[in-house]
Amino acid sequence: MGAPRKAVVFAYHNVGVRCLKVLLAGGVDVGLVVTHDDNPDENVWFESVVTLCQAEGIPYVTPADARGADLLAAVTAVQPDFLFSFYYRHMLPAALLGVAPAFNMHGSLLPEYRGRAPVNWAVLHGATQTGATLHEMTVKPDAGAIVAQTAVPILPDDTAHDVFGKVQVAAEQTLWHVLPALLDGSAPRRLNDLTQGGYFGGRKPADGRIDWSQPAQAVYNLHRAVAPPYPGAFTELGGTTYVIARARLSRRTPDGTSLPAGLAVVDNGIFGVCGDGRLLQIDQLWSDGQPVSAAQLQTALNARGI
Repeated sequence: MGAPRKAVVFAYHNVGVRCLKVLLAGGVDVGLVVTHDDNPDENVWFESVVTLCQAEGIPYVTPADARGADLLAAVTAVQPDFLFSFYYRHMLPAALLGVAPAFNMHGSLLPEYRGRAPVNWAVLHGATQTGATLHEMTVKPDAGAIVAQTAVPILPDDTAHDVFGKVQVAAEQTLWHVLPALLDGSAPRRLNDLTQGGYFGGRKPADGRIDWSQPAQAVYNLHRAVAPPYPGAFTELGGTTYVIARARLSRRTPDGTSLPAGLAVVDNGIFGVCGDGRLLQIDQLWSDGQPVSAAQLQTALNARGI
């Protein structure tokens, strides 16, 4: 029996934790983990790669980016057989990719939703499925040959957080099933057809602003794509910002055309009136992190003459 295969792992977030655990369970000798310091301005709702490394006694570093000569020297010194990237947030430069065969776990069914925030974009666009893809890394992001994929459904009322939980499991399953073949060199490859799908950029909290002139399904998809623990879809009224924490498409058919687009109170319930006259039933509305009642919202609407 040969010596364990060595790897350097670039990892962050829940997918980073779970896939790193798969490598360890599969007998891979992880000589170094490259991860991130948590951003104090970010809502860190996910598991910690650093905590896992400390528990397992794995050396780790948290460089500001992946382009430094010190990091290249540290990775090279491990003499890895493989590099793995599991939700690491920086692009790996050509010099690093040249150290050993490199593989990335991406949170979509490539070539669909290449780039940043793939789960959020899939939900925003009303996709009915997504998944996890292990692929060869190249300098161009999410462009290398596909090694393995696992699909998961996106149900009509799933939020991006719900879907991310499924993608996390899909990533673990994908790596678990293909790892033996990857380690012995027999893992398959297939074309990642870049004429299909497309690239998407990162998302900012400001991208959650609601355009109430849009159809209800589009507004609902935006809510689902950025619902907590993400920053949330928001709207403004009289200088106050309101964030939709939980909502669903309403089956009610009141005379929505008699109400202006935007927030409304109907029969002591909070609704959003959309451009097609359909309603979004808002079960939780927040302002400054505090819940807003129908009575409080009605007072604000009255003050605006609505």
